[in-house]
Amino acid sequence: MSQLILDQMAEADYDSLLNDFVESEFFLIDGDSLLMTYICEKSLRPEQGLHFFYLVECYLMDLINKGGQFAVVFFKDAEHAYNSVPELLPLRMALILHLQHNTNIDVRTDFSGCFSQEWKSFLEDSYPYFLIVADESLSHLQVHLFNFLIMQSWAMNVNAVLFSGQASDVLRLYAYFMPSKYKHQLIFQKSEKHFENAYKTLIKQLKECRVLALGRLFGNLKWKDMMEEACETISLLKQLWPEGSDIRQVLCVTSCSLSLSLYHRKLLHTNCPTLEGVTDWCRLHCLSVAFLLHLPLSQRACTRFITSRWIKDIQTFLTMKKWCEYLILSNIDVFEFWNLDLTHLSDLSDELLLKNIAFYYENESVQGLHLNLGNGIMKDYEHLWDTVSKLVTKFDVGKPFPLRTEQFPFLKKDPSPIKDTSKEKMANLGFIPVSCQVVDKFAGDLLKDLPFLTSDDPIVTSLVKQKEFDELVHWHSHRPLSDDYDRTKGQFDEKSRDPHHLKSVQRYHRFQRFYGKSLESVSSKFVVPQAIKPRKNFCEPKSKKIQETKAEKITRENKERLFAKEEEKEEKKWNVLSFSIEEEMKENLNSGIKNLEDFLKSCKSSPVKFRVEMVGITACLRAWKKHCRGEGETTKDLSIAVQMMKRIYSVMEKYPELLQEADRQLIARCLRYLGFEELASTLHPAQVTENDMKEKEKNKYSVGIGPARFQLQYMGQYLVRDERKDPDPRVQDFIPDTWQRELLDVVDKNESAVIVAPTSSGKTYASYYCMEKVLREGDDGVVVYVAPTKALVNQVAATVENRFSKNLPNGVSLCGVFTRDYRHEALNSQVLITVPACFELLLLAPHRQTWVKRIRYVIFDEVHCLGGKIGAEVWEHLLVMIRCPFLALSATISNPEHLTEWLRSIKQYWKQTDSMIEKNTASSRNAGCRASSHRDYLLRKQSYKVRLVLYAERYNDLEKHICSVNNRDISFDHFHPCAALTVDHIEKFGFPSDLTLSPREMIQLYDTMFEFWEGWPRAQELCPEEFVHFKNKIVIRKVDARKYEESLKAELTGWVKSGHVQEARMVLRNLRPPSVVSSENMARMFPRLVEKLSQMEKLPALFFLFNLGAVERSAGSVKRFLEIKQQSRRPLKADKEAYDMESKLRKVRKSLETQKTIDKRSQKNPRKMDQSLILEAERANLLKVFEKNLEIPEDCTYADQKAIDAETLQRVFGRVKFSRKGAELKALAARGIGYHHSSLSAKEKQLVEILFRKGFIRVVTATGTLALGINMPCKSVVFAQNSVYLDALNYRQVL
Repeated sequence: MSQLILDQMAEADYDSLLNDFVESEFFLIDGDSLLMTYICEKSLRPEQGLHFFYLVECYLMDLINKGGQFAVVFFKDAEHAYNSVPELLPLRMALILHLQHNTNIDVRTDFSGCFSQEWKSFLEDSYPYFLIVADESLSHLQVHLFNFLIMQSWAMNVNAVLFSGQASDVLRLYAYFMPSKYKHQLIFQKSEKHFENAYKTLIKQLKECRVLALGRLFGNLKWKDMMEEACETISLLKQLWPEGSDIRQVLCVTSCSLSLSLYHRKLLHTNCPTLEGVTDWCRLHCLSVAFLLHLPLSQRACTRFITSRWIKDIQTFLTMKKWCEYLILSNIDVFEFWNLDLTHLSDLSDELLLKNIAFYYENESVQGLHLNLGNGIMKDYEHLWDTVSKLVTKFDVGKPFPLRTEQFPFLKKDPSPIKDTSKEKMANLGFIPVSCQVVDKFAGDLLKDLPFLTSDDPIVTSLVKQKEFDELVHWHSHRPLSDDYDRTKGQFDEKSRDPHHLKSVQRYHRFQRFYGKSLESVSSKFVVPQAIKPRKNFCEPKSKKIQETKAEKITRENKERLFAKEEEKEEKKWNVLSFSIEEEMKENLNSGIKNLEDFLKSCKSSPVKFRVEMVGITACLRAWKKHCRGEGETTKDLSIAVQMMKRIYSVMEKYPELLQEADRQLIARCLRYLGFEELASTLHPAQVTENDMKEKEKNKYSVGIGPARFQLQYMGQYLVRDERKDPDPRVQDFIPDTWQRELLDVVDKNESAVIVAPTSSGKTYASYYCMEKVLREGDDGVVVYVAPTKALVNQVAATVENRFSKNLPNGVSLCGVFTRDYRHEALNSQVLITVPACFELLLLAPHRQTWVKRIRYVIFDEVHCLGGKIGAEVWEHLLVMIRCPFLALSATISNPEHLTEWLRSIKQYWKQTDSMIEKNTASSRNAGCRASSHRDYLLRKQSYKVRLVLYAERYNDLEKHICSVNNRDISFDHFHPCAALTVDHIEKFGFPSDLTLSPREMIQLYDTMFEFWEGWPRAQELCPEEFVHFKNKIVIRKVDARKYEESLKAELTGWVKSGHVQEARMVLRNLRPPSVVSSENMARMFPRLVEKLSQMEKLPALFFLFNLGAVERSAGSVKRFLEIKQQSRRPLKADKEAYDMESKLRKVRKSLETQKTIDKRSQKNPRKMDQSLILEAERANLLKVFEKNLEIPEDCTYADQKAIDAETLQRVFGRVKFSRKGAELKALAARGIGYHHSSLSAKEKQLVEILFRKGFIRVVTATGTLALGINMPCKSVVFAQNSVYLDALNYRQVL
């Protein structure tokens, strides 16, 4: 076990433990590991316990300030590990009591050991992300205890984090992370009994060591008798001090009295230092406690450091006293209902102070007490000793004075008993005095508190004034300074006019547009600069209608005429297609519905669409009746009912004004056949005719559940979203929602905004609207788009190239790119796409400031990188430095309100600064001076407002599943989001704001709640069929489902807070999927996982792994799996036939070449020409048969050959012809597979991205960098590898 853990330590990942969304990552800290870590801390002052508590509290407060949610766990068995160092026992007990009584930290002490059933249940209920444990100790036996804890945690699927090597900065805590792996769980399962027996043997050995240690100290006195005597001492003290007291005084008198009593008993059997001697030591201890009560920390910090140690003869008594202190603190509950102040548990004693007192009486005092203690200390000391004398009943301990009755010393004689603290005179430390207006303004009053050197200080006078030089040129050559921009390789020579070079540029732009078209189906827009007009607020109500001009009237009439003509064409087209589509729906409903929906997508006429939808409803009803009369009598195929309701949704929502009485009657009839009688009555209350179904046949056709439950259970993805019907003239391609219109208003008003919305919700559209606005304003303004990765930079650049075109002056381009690897038209473009580090270079470069002044807007994509581990400070610098408005986009910001407030404070600073500059400029202008260089900012109207735009609704609901391997079979178990919560988490924090349920999961939650609380008062009210927002609704909207979700969440939270914790715990536990069973390494089963998803029609899919090698190996394993599958199905003679055919082709090719030579020599003899044609035909036929022989069967590839034409495919393949991974990627793509990671070149990444979006590649393995904004729509996302990097933030970002 120890060797296994050592091996895992060597492989441990070093990473940040606390990232964004840390509130969802509850973790545990082993209390004894915490204790030993800071006992072994090099900076610890061992003589002062207060310093130990300070270090521990600093660590824990750092975790809390970083958002950590944790509990500290102390095991009862672990106290046996301190038998060899009993001085740590009272410290351990004091630490437990201090954390319990003086802090809000959750401390658990009710577990006997890590193998106890209570501990296992706690881990199952609390779901900790990791356990922080130590890997070092003062004894090897305790190290074994830590190893057992690590092993058992791994077995319970809890990761281990090491105390050693931890480092902290402002935002993060870095540590070595050892994840729980299946092999660890397998080892534990196979040897669980051996582990438990070894643990019990270790604990037994530790207990025996305690018995031996106590026997040497206390003789035949048993532990139970000692505990009883300690309780008797405490009880007697409560009678002496009925008013209560401070823990320092209590521990002082009880431990001294108990240790003296036990020592007195020991003297009867052994030869030890005299009783009077140890009594003197107790007097000194009581005096030191009296000092503690009165001395402030500032004076205690000046205490001399005594290097002498206690003599060996007194060590036995000191050890006994430590055991007695432990006994007292262990029985602190005896003080219940007594006024015991536990505030100073962290400062129970000060050994350094005690040694100073002992040293004084042994070396510096001739006789008696010469210290001027004062009345307070004297009184407290006498009170303490009088109490000790009353508690010790077996002998007389004497009076408080004199303190020393015996002459033998307590401290060893040492030539240098006091540590020499004198130091050599150090040079003066301080700041060199400077005068700078910016520094003075920024630092303010802080400067007066800082140490500054005087002007005559040698350090200041030794400074020689260096030669001044212009920062824009080199001081020695006066040549212009170069920067990283100049040193970055340009993709093209921007000044070259070479024809070959220009063709390369044209090819680049052609491919960028092609790449952009693969990203989105948006037609290119030609931007024409125009005068800036004030835009109205489209969120405000419309004013009175303005009189229509003659030109507008003509335009409107022409549009109406064209629309009517188009509608007539579509009606004729439907009349032609309707018969074939209806017939196909009779034969195969799914195929027919697909053709019907294809027609609906191309149709724009509402009346025609309505007719088509009604035909679809009729076909679905016919198919449902036919199904229920046949095989549906045993098990019903509800997909037909879902299709019927889907068509009803569409008609009721989109075309209510076109519904006629006959249409309503048909829809009501459909609802009755589904068993939704109440819904049908609300639509058409007429009685069922005799030709319709009879009462006794209702069950035959009914789906068997209520309409609300049916819609939530089976139609979640079709629930109607709330969408605005009124178009916005600023948007041509779609009708924006209210929150999207707010973003457009932000751009129109030159405001800034923080935009937090889920992936694929449409937040990026505001970026392109911002670009278009600046492009329309003229040819001088610049928009900077800051993206975190090069892959995203390339993608956005292609999108811009595809979206916009504009006539620009020579030397100016529309879109430029600047990354560390290359740049293209970076400073000559109106839209610059770059990464943060490169943008910072431009902002700080002195000779780029002319360009900086042209910036009109900055767009920060994936702005949550501001809290990342690498490069976060660059994002912060950019947000502080920019003067223009900005848009900050992200899908995963855990604290958007705090971020927005910080950005508002920055904008307010710039507002004040710009106001001062404006005043100075105005005064300069009035004085006839030239305007300042800031006039460009002032001429442009800018708003300093920063809005926060939040939108939480995803377009599609996500459902999570856990993949497991059992008996070489892949299985998927649905993982309900609530299963990730614990009762403690709900009680403290409620439900996470971004934890949403799909409609099906809402039903599952309700059913589980109903199952585990029989007398649930609100069960009827929250029943789907009775819920107020679902009652008698034919079309349940998504917003209605969200209200139901909120009601269920509030109800479950109410259970926890009203005392029904057990019921809530059972609900959460029951929602969890069964334990993941794995029979072998998932990496070896990866191809089967992909095959399973293919069979379930869940491709295309993205598979995330967190190791570059694993990404490539996994893709290769899937390719080999398909090749083996193809080879196993290939006929035995196929290879021989292919070989023979290749030989024939070779012969025909030679014959053809020979014949061509003959044809050239002959003078075009017709007969010989015929021979050439015959050979050409034979070659073409052989080639066709040969290709068919080598053709990949459809079930041996995941590629969709119909998704892309051969010409486009070859165009994409041609770009990687000479790249490093080109051949491998093409071979994988032929099977519909690809991989994507940061080490690929831009062309290689683009191959995978384009073919995946086109649908040709349907399986992509990738690292987490793909999640940063890359547009890769898919059906499934799979986390195929666990990693320390897969934290709450990255999980949200990927989804």
